[in-house]
Amino acid sequence: MLPIAGAMGYATAVLYLYGFGAYIAPISESFGWSRLQTLTGLTIASLIQAVLAIPLGMLVDRYGQRPFALAGVLLMTGGFALLSTATGDQVNWWFLWIVLAVIALPALPLVWTSAIANRFDRSRGLALAVTLCGASLGASLFPLLATWLIKAQGWRLALVWHAGIWAAIAFPIVFFFFKTGTGGRAAAPSKTEPSGQESMTLREGFRSSIYLRLVASTFFVGTSITAVIIHFVSILSEHGIGALEAAGVASLVGVSAIVGRLTTGVLLDRFQASLVGAVAFLLPMISGVLLIFGGDNIPVHATAAILIGLTLGAEVDVLAYIITKYFSLRNFGALFGGLVMAISIGGAIGPAFAAGIFDRYHTYAPFLWYVVAILFASSLTLASLPRPNALGSVPPGAAKPRQPWFWQQAKRGEASGPDLQ
Repeated sequence: MLPIAGAMGYATAVLYLYGFGAYIAPISESFGWSRLQTLTGLTIASLIQAVLAIPLGMLVDRYGQRPFALAGVLLMTGGFALLSTATGDQVNWWFLWIVLAVIALPALPLVWTSAIANRFDRSRGLALAVTLCGASLGASLFPLLATWLIKAQGWRLALVWHAGIWAAIAFPIVFFFFKTGTGGRAAAPSKTEPSGQESMTLREGFRSSIYLRLVASTFFVGTSITAVIIHFVSILSEHGIGALEAAGVASLVGVSAIVGRLTTGVLLDRFQASLVGAVAFLLPMISGVLLIFGGDNIPVHATAAILIGLTLGAEVDVLAYIITKYFSLRNFGALFGGLVMAISIGGAIGPAFAAGIFDRYHTYAPFLWYVVAILFASSLTLASLPRPNALGSVPPGAAKPRQPWFWQQAKRGEASGPDLQ
């Protein structure tokens, strides 16, 4: 049940990304803003979370994941609902997004992936895939839910209902089933721990060429795939496709991403992770071309959505899995936090860049050509990684740090130790 509970938490982590796309047009029209102005808040939030991702990862490595998870679900949904109080003043809008970014830090993806990486060994790829299906669920469900709520209630009440409905679904599952063991680290070493990996310090990990290439590839993905998903409904609307039809096509991204994640999870347990990722990142290049020349042909755009979803089902899975193969899990939270930083910066730049392109040229075509080029670069970057020295890694256990009483209370119900499966 841990991967399933993690999936619900991971969906919460992407609420402000995949859940906001349907609100862009009505908010822009309500306040008389350009789409770039509407997305500046999202850009600010992504940058704040990028800066704080590594410190958060270090705290997760020390204190464990459950306390952050429980707080994160409630704070993320609460912050998302708070956007409904926007006054139309740009400074007020930025302030609301800053609040959202800060209070939602405990819901960041590294919390959910760290729990899985430390609890699973032989089937780690598949377990990560199940957890990361939460993002696919969000990409599939949130645009439809938001579009329906906006039509029924208007965008302000829609934000509140959207957040409330998801909190009511996700929090009980996380509370009862996200039980992560003692502390943030695995309690027993794996027999497959590569020599030298165990003793690698966090600083050495950050400075390694392998890690820097992972950061670059993650940044490329953040500026492209995230932006396409956020603007997907608007891209289809540009071709004359209605809002509900566009949202329905966009939901295929999430559905195919579930297939992509599970397939990727199986492949990661059998083949070199960097090559799996390199192939997967080539698929959206086709999607970019289809979105440019698809016109009002819904089947063509549906194909593009499916291909994007298959890659969306691979990107974080591959990057998280690669960390477990090259670095000690003792520092997984901090190292993955660096990748969260990169994808957050990319996620801050990409949607704003796409909005700026549209505001200037009244078409998304130039941005889609950028997506084609940058994902090709990302694929080459992953393909350049060397083969890891050994398969699988779980670091040796360490003494559990003394924890404040409030952390101990938050960690009630946790299992007594890891279940290396």
